[in-house]
Amino acid sequence: MSCDEETRDAVETAARLARTEPVRSLEPLFGELPDDPGQPGVEMRACLLQELALIGARTGRAHLDAYAERLRAWGHPLGRLPDQRLDVERRFMMRVRGMGPVKTAQQLRSRFPEMPPSVTGAAAARSAVGVPDDTRVRAAARPFTAGGWARTPEVRFFALPEPLDPGDFGMSFLERLPLDCLRGDGSGVACATTVDDVLDELFRATYHGGINGRGQGGAYARLFAWDALYALMGLPVHVPFLEAVRRTADHRWVRFVASTPWFHHDTADLGLAVLDPSRTRVAVLAATDTDVTAPDASARP
Repeated sequence: MSCDEETRDAVETAARLARTEPVRSLEPLFGELPDDPGQPGVEMRACLLQELALIGARTGRAHLDAYAERLRAWGHPLGRLPDQRLDVERRFMMRVRGMGPVKTAQQLRSRFPEMPPSVTGAAAARSAVGVPDDTRVRAAARPFTAGGWARTPEVRFFALPEPLDPGDFGMSFLERLPLDCLRGDGSGVACATTVDDVLDELFRATYHGGINGRGQGGAYARLFAWDALYALMGLPVHVPFLEAVRRTADHRWVRFVASTPWFHHDTADLGLAVLDPSRTRVAVLAATDTDVTAPDASARP
């Protein structure tokens, strides 16, 4: 997505219209199909289609469906997103009182079940081998870079010679991987979570924005969240969304935080780890939105 003012205006206009106008008054905007993807108003309408999908206002509207099909035919990045809000996206754009960002180990423990210590998990981590993949790194980091978080996330991928028992996929394992975010003498906590929690955190990173940026509309926040999830799972982009959702049940999802220099327990910190169905592939993402001078641990293979 371009960061130019024209695109920014399209994103913000679409978000405002979806919030303030009934869909029946917006439907005429899609009455005429464009002939050129660069035609004025196409980008705003592409964003608006996604905003309407996220509030459940896309179903059964012929003009909107035809416009979306034209976008897909052109290969517009928003065109491949689902026409309806999926169940796994139910937390998008929702604010729950008392449920802000997790900033401390205590908060993490209070919301998610902690993974117990594991001697075999610690031993397994020593045999992990880094797997460079710049394309996946960029996609997984995009919600945070696009949202203007204070620092570029650390994104790493690892391979194991033997399958890891899901019960060993916790802090004992993670803290022995060569991760910049866990470098230091601080202790950490890892808790089991679910894919809807992970997807929501990826969405929020762009939707609300960081201290060095500003929140973007739901359309691109949705796109970047899904692209990042696919990258963490190692899925090619052509895998259908519902198939991707089906496959998430075979993965193991973990959130973590630690008292190391990376995590500041201030504005927003996030640690995510994913174990694939073979139990031999691990993805890790760590992000912080605290603007302080710290050792560089930017996204790298």
